[in-house]
Amino acid sequence: MPSVCFYFEVHQPWRLKSYNCFRIGYDHDYFDDAANQAILNRVADKCYLPANRLMLELIRRHEGRFRIAYSITGTALEQMEQFRPDVITSFQELAETGCVEFLAETYYHSLSFLYSRPEFVRQVLAHTAKIEALFGQTPSVFRNTELIYNNELASFIDDMGYKGVLCEGLDYALGARSPNFVYHPPHSASFACLLKNYKLSDDIAFRFSDKGWLQWPLTAPKFAHWIHRIAGNGETINLFMDYETFGEHQWAETGIFEFLKNLPTEILRHPDFDFLTPSKVIDRYPVRGEYDVHAFSSWADLERDLSAWLGNSLQHDAMERIYSLEQQVKSADAPDLLDTWARLLTSDHFYYMCTKYWQDGDVHKYFSHYDTPYEGYINYMNVVTDLEYLLEKRVKMQMQVQVQ
Repeated sequence: MPSVCFYFEVHQPWRLKSYNCFRIGYDHDYFDDAANQAILNRVADKCYLPANRLMLELIRRHEGRFRIAYSITGTALEQMEQFRPDVITSFQELAETGCVEFLAETYYHSLSFLYSRPEFVRQVLAHTAKIEALFGQTPSVFRNTELIYNNELASFIDDMGYKGVLCEGLDYALGARSPNFVYHPPHSASFACLLKNYKLSDDIAFRFSDKGWLQWPLTAPKFAHWIHRIAGNGETINLFMDYETFGEHQWAETGIFEFLKNLPTEILRHPDFDFLTPSKVIDRYPVRGEYDVHAFSSWADLERDLSAWLGNSLQHDAMERIYSLEQQVKSADAPDLLDTWARLLTSDHFYYMCTKYWQDGDVHKYFSHYDTPYEGYINYMNVVTDLEYLLEKRVKMQMQVQVQ
């Protein structure tokens, strides 16, 4: 019985306000609360609330046969708690159905696994605590920031006690094999890799409203037919995408909500198909082969690598500068500075510095609130410079207290 596994990423970063060099040493308030609130309000009204209402309706209509999974970053949850608690309530209503699974990830949506394993663990544990507190679930499946993955990550997550990880279904790693099975990394035959079917996922997430696409318009019966054709050549069709696909990236006027409303019915017309969450997929289906990925991969851009965040010298410089402050921040015994520092680790800040263009350029410009990547870099580094100033000031104060 093939299963459809829907997973949605929910994320909002703490965006920085315009911060020029003249603010350094004087202005220690870095984040643009007005912009963050305005953006969250817009996305909540266009996506989160209507999509959650529809998901709840679909779960009830299909009497629990429709199941979905979310990974909601800590930074998104913080903003919802502060600005839109009604969105938290709507996710809690979904959690109460027993048909929704919440996954683990880094609290601050960071690339910490690449730079600091202690910080990575701290963030994963903090995120798990947040999910437990808000939704009453302890995640058993992990989803790293931007689906960043390799064998080393799988081994580390396995040692942390998770039973599986979500990752991109890379053509070069699969060869002639299908992404529609459960795989395992080289180190463990019992740890599961759930691979995104990027073609079918991107048909919804990116191509749905593209009138130049040969398959436009995409209807629920058409998409369900593509799913049904996998019968006999797959056991889990993993459809992974940003939740903002519904109503924000693909506006309601495109028909995306109507498509989603009808899709479960069309897929369930085939008696052999059902919907499962990631942990249930792992419980039901055996691993069918080894998924061997040495270099770090992601679900971003055509290259599916780290170049969206680490593709130029600006990004490398900014990343190394902020992580160089880790020990100083953590030894300062200042929760406010630790939280500020960790917010600056969020991957979006480095994404805004990306200088890649061509086919992926429009996507990068869509997500960035800066006019140029260089503006994003300068603004970020001004903030980091002021944070360094604050840390030095805090250390001097602590030394004075010790002397007294």
